Amino acid sequence: MIWPFLMIYVSEKLLLSLSTVSTLITINAVMGLFSSFAAGAVSDKVGRKLVMIVSLAVNGLGYLFMSQAHTYLGFAVLMVFMGASNPLYQVGSDAMLADMIVPEKRTNAYAIIRMLNNAGIAIGPAVGGFVASRSYSYAFLGAAIGMITYSLLLIFRARETLNKAYLSNKVQPETLGGYGRVFRDRPYVVFALLVGLGLVAPSMLWTLLSVYTKQNFGIPENLYGWLPTTNALMCVFVQFPVTRISRRFRPLSVIGVGMLIYAVGVGSAALMHSFWGFWGSMVLMTFGELTLIPTVSKFIADLAPAYMRGRYMSFYWFAWGIARGAGPLIGGFLNDNINPRSIWIGGLIIGLISAIGLFIYSTSRMDLEPS
Repeated sequence: MIWPFLMIYVSEKLLLSLSTVSTLITINAVMGLFSSFAAGAVSDKVGRKLVMIVSLAVNGLGYLFMSQAHTYLGFAVLMVFMGASNPLYQVGSDAMLADMIVPEKRTNAYAIIRMLNNAGIAIGPAVGGFVASRSYSYAFLGAAIGMITYSLLLIFRARETLNKAYLSNKVQPETLGGYGRVFRDRPYVVFALLVGLGLVAPSMLWTLLSVYTKQNFGIPENLYGWLPTTNALMCVFVQFPVTRISRRFRPLSVIGVGMLIYAVGVGSAALMHSFWGFWGSMVLMTFGELTLIPTVSKFIADLAPAYMRGRYMSFYWFAWGIARGAGPLIGGFLNDNINPRSIWIGGLIIGLISAIGLFIYSTSRMDLEPS
């Protein structure tokens, strides 16, 4: 409901430049980098359910207090806490799904979860854009209520999936918080960083496109909200058909193709001048997302030992956090020092470098494919 419009809200409320306001997203992402490692270790030792509940509750309270923030420092403090809590839910939910689903069904499982998540996300931006155009306070309140309600549902209705009896028979490495094995798995580390590099491009689009379209083309929040809604609706209705095709091919090849489509979709925004043009860019980018994201999650879940799943997922989210932190900074710099359109050219170049790297990696490291 609120995240697509956050940069508009803060820039208009504080009267700051886009590059300055974008640092708030970077603060959020940097805190996520630090906490992502803790998230994996805690979810592997304590359980998936607890970390998910803590993440949702902290984010809910963060949105509630954000409606009352009036200074850059106030927003920055909230971004610290919300950024630190984000990876807890992401890592816990990915590991929980892998605990419950056998390997041959995980691609479909991650695709179905994305479909259901996006059924809600499809409603959020459209409703949020409508509400935000009238009162941002109500939009923040709605987001807070949603997060806290979900945390209560998990407390009373979810069950823990971590098999602690199984873990007690495993010797878990304790160096670097239990991440010694992950860091020694160099093929996986390189893979995760290549994916993280490519995700810089969509992170630029998700954080900056709303401001770009409003400031340069006069597209208001209530109209822009249909762009993320289109993304979510495609994830609901198109994800499974795409997955049925992509699962027939080698995961690394699919990931490379997905990253290429992602990059072209982001770069195409540089050519657009109207709502429907940006809508077309969103549709193209979403096809990249539908191809890439479930395949990456399934690939990591298959690759990681069961007692290390949280940590492997954590490192992936660590790479994603780097992208989320770098994207707004790079985009804000290009906007303020070259021109607004250069944001999307920069995203295209970064995405293409990642895609090329993944294609090369796919052909040179077939041993990375889990059997």
